Amino acid sequence: MRTPRCMAGRVMWELLVAPFTEFAFMQRALAGALMLSLSACPVGVFLMLRRMSLTGDAMAHAILPGAAAGFLIYGLEIWPMTLGGLVPGAAVAVGAGAVARLTVQHEDASMAAFYLISLSVGVVMVSLRGSSVDLMHVLFGTVLALDDAAIVLIALVLVVTTLAFGLLWRALVAECLDPLFLRSVSGMGTVVHFGFLALVVLNLVAGFQALGTLLAVGLMILPAAAARFWTQSVLAMVALAVAIGAVASASGLLLSYHLSLPSGPSITLSAGAAYLASVVAGPRGLVVPRLPRRRHRAA
Repeated sequence: MRTPRCMAGRVMWELLVAPFTEFAFMQRALAGALMLSLSACPVGVFLMLRRMSLTGDAMAHAILPGAAAGFLIYGLEIWPMTLGGLVPGAAVAVGAGAVARLTVQHEDASMAAFYLISLSVGVVMVSLRGSSVDLMHVLFGTVLALDDAAIVLIALVLVVTTLAFGLLWRALVAECLDPLFLRSVSGMGTVVHFGFLALVVLNLVAGFQALGTLLAVGLMILPAAAARFWTQSVLAMVALAVAIGAVASASGLLLSYHLSLPSGPSITLSAGAAYLASVVAGPRGLVVPRLPRRRHRAA
C-alpha cells in the first residue's frame, strides 16, 4: 500500500519532471530556453539600468523583415533566417544611433521611427508571400519545435555574450552609472554603446526561433525588471534575473504541456507573474517599504 507521501511524490514527478524525461522535444525546448535565460537576461538587466528597456522591444520588431525574407526564400531554415534578422537589426541600431548623434532627434524617437518602418515592411512581406500560419510562426515562434541547428545557434550566442560581458563588464557598469564620465575619461563610450546594441540584436535573433519577434524581448526584460525589486547590486541583479528566467522557462513549458497552451506566451506570462509578484512582495516593491518598522528599545 502506498503512503500519502509516496503518492504526493509520484504526482509531483508526473507534473514537474516526467514531461522533460519522456519527450525529446521538451528536453530541447528546456535546453534552448535555459540557454536563452543565461544569455538574454543579463542583457536585459543592462537595458533596464540604462533606461533602454523599450529599445529592446524596438530591436525585436526591427529584425522582422530580414527574418521574414529568409523564411520566405528558404523556409524554416535557421541560418538564413538568423542572418536575415541580423542585417536589419544592425541597420536599425546603427541608423538610429547615427540620427541621434548627427541631428537634434533623441535616440528613443529615432529608434521608434526605424523600428515602426521595419516592422511594417516585415508584416507586409509575410502577408504577401506567406499564410496566416507563417505570420504567427514568425511573430510568436515555436519553442517546442527547436531543432539541433537552433540549439547550436543559441549556444553560440551564449558563448559570445559571456565573452563580451567578461571583456566589457566594468565599462558597461560605468556607462550605466555615469555615461558622461566614461566618455570623458575613455574613448570607449561609443564602442561600448554599439557593442552592447550588437549583443541585444544577437540575443533577440537567438530568441527569435524559440519565442518569435514579439515575445523574445519578454524573456530579456521581465526577469531583469523583477530582479530590480530585490537587490541593488548589479552582479546580484544579473544572477537573480537569470534564475527568474530559468524558472519562468521551465514553468511556462510545463503550463504549455499540461494545459495545451502556446509555449512562447506561457513562458512570457510566467516571467510576467514573477514580475508582478516582485512588484508586490519585493524589498523594493510596493508593500515591504511601507510596512511599519519595529523600533528596538534601548536597553
